[in-house]
Amino acid sequence: MSELITAELVDLDLSAETKSEAARSLAERMVSAGRVTDLDGFLADVAAREAQMPTGLDGGIGIPHCRSEHVAAPTLAFGRSRRGIDFGAADGPADLVFLIAAPAGADDDHLTILSSLARRLMDPGFTDALRAEADPAVAAALVRGEEAPATAPEPAEAATEKTATAERTAAKPFRIVAVTSCPTGIAHTYMAAESLEAAARAQGVVLDVETQGSAGFERLDPAVIAAADAVIWAHDVDVREKGRFGGKPVVDTGVKAGINRPAELIADARAKAERGEISGIAEDGAGPAEGTGGPSGPSGHFGVRLRTYLMSGVSYMVPFVAAGGLLIALSFAIGGYEIAGAKSVADHFVWGESASWAALLNQIGTAAFGFLVPVLAGYIAYGMADRPALVPGFVGGAIALTIDAGFLGGLVAGLLAGAAVMAIQRVKVHPTLRGIMPVLVIPLLASIAVGFLMFIVVGKPIASLQNALTDWLNGLSGSNAVILGVVLGLMMCFDMGGPLNKVAYAFAVGGLADPTPGSLKVMAAVMAAGMVPPLAMALATTLRRSLFTRTERENGRAAWVLGASFITEGAIPFAAADPLRVIPSVMAGGAVTGALSMAFGCTLRAPHGGVFVVPLIGEPFLYLLAIAVGTAVSTALVVVLKGMRRTPGSGAPADDGPAVAVAA
Repeated sequence: MSELITAELVDLDLSAETKSEAARSLAERMVSAGRVTDLDGFLADVAAREAQMPTGLDGGIGIPHCRSEHVAAPTLAFGRSRRGIDFGAADGPADLVFLIAAPAGADDDHLTILSSLARRLMDPGFTDALRAEADPAVAAALVRGEEAPATAPEPAEAATEKTATAERTAAKPFRIVAVTSCPTGIAHTYMAAESLEAAARAQGVVLDVETQGSAGFERLDPAVIAAADAVIWAHDVDVREKGRFGGKPVVDTGVKAGINRPAELIADARAKAERGEISGIAEDGAGPAEGTGGPSGPSGHFGVRLRTYLMSGVSYMVPFVAAGGLLIALSFAIGGYEIAGAKSVADHFVWGESASWAALLNQIGTAAFGFLVPVLAGYIAYGMADRPALVPGFVGGAIALTIDAGFLGGLVAGLLAGAAVMAIQRVKVHPTLRGIMPVLVIPLLASIAVGFLMFIVVGKPIASLQNALTDWLNGLSGSNAVILGVVLGLMMCFDMGGPLNKVAYAFAVGGLADPTPGSLKVMAAVMAAGMVPPLAMALATTLRRSLFTRTERENGRAAWVLGASFITEGAIPFAAADPLRVIPSVMAGGAVTGALSMAFGCTLRAPHGGVFVVPLIGEPFLYLLAIAVGTAVSTALVVVLKGMRRTPGSGAPADDGPAVAVAA
């Protein structure tokens, strides 16, 4: 690690009070050392990574990190804070801060070195030495691993317990295989692995971990997997090659749980193994998993699993909707709505004519939209039964378009494809056929089954239902439209990016596949309501600063941009810290905005964009008025409710130290 950190990249008296200030202070050292080429660009990448998931760890550690095109060479800067800085850890602020910068094309060797640091952070001897060191050069050497600090001696009671545990399990130790992964794959992946390994050693459990990080991953030996009694997945991205773990009890959770609750996860794995709970993953390597890559996975009752399957499809569909919808909206802004009937630009494109460019954008967007329903169906099926379900899912989605079953047809086709593949996987086959099952037999048979059901059995009734829903939306007026706007506004603001929010959004973007006046009104109401929570919290922190901590006021400044961009998640830090006051307040404002948008007859053809697509909105001034009124309602309610909490003489929230916020 000699090239990653030097004495000039160490600050043993970090004076920053917030995580953004800490990142800037350490990043400035990287710029001075020639390791970062654009300070603001790099900090924007750090902030974007931090927005995905807080990087604070239990034990007083903060590890802001990212991969960025503004990084010239893999670099690590270390800062030590006396007051502590809030990085979102459950146990409080961090006094040890490691800023990890990796180039966008960082090679595997450097990422492996970074992962080794992440593992060593779980060693209390290492962190204690860093807290005690007074020389930046020695601290840099410690981080480079040139001097391994001695681990504190283990208490006699703990050693005795470990000995007893080892004796109890000596005859046949309990064996676990685990997979850890996080979105960036630089730090959390390896910290979760180290934490699980430490907890396993303490309990006398044999544990082997496969870290699926940015540096790639080395597959666990099939013999090790076969010998395991249970499996732990601590992941925030999809576990690769899930089928290897077929026939085993699986504990499926997020990567942070692997770091913070390893003993609990191991206990859960033991309990599942003792109860004989076996996952639904097919042993031929192509079966459905208990998780689709999210933090929780679809374990539990049918409703939870169904929701996760549907959200898997929606998450893959949204980029097609966003790209296609914005292109179509731009084409209308340039060439008017009649541009949709233009001739193919392959034969009639003229470089100097705006109409040709508008037609080009429209036809590209229309092509992207053509994938919407098949992608939805394909990835619902994928969430249920992994890769073999992709073909029947896409086929079913394409058939849904052919028979005019639309968005609802895609939902049903995806579920049918996943169910068909899962049924076929339960059939026992000769070992010689297992190799061709996932690539030939399963896709073939499942596609035939789904095609038959969609064309002959369920397709036409679904198409009739889709047409009835379209007619209902087009006929909405008066109080009915307002009520729908209220419901959509409440759903968008209740969990701010969670399942209800995604259901409302999916309902809206589904209507854009075959736009009608009614579906365009729904899209407008959904986006307007989704902008209210962050805008309201930004306004509240501006008008009544004394009701909020320094960290919340900092988040409030960012919430202006997030709200204007239709990123409802910008209000999550406020809701997590004070849910009983914030959530009802933003729901009320969202309901008002949704109702007003529907009452005003506002329409929207773009699936995203916030205020940046206002020129493409029908009745734009009334639309902005609806957002402003809803924002004002939410702001007033949250200020009143927070003001009622304070008692005379209580003063403002403390400003002399970091506020410990619960981050979602």
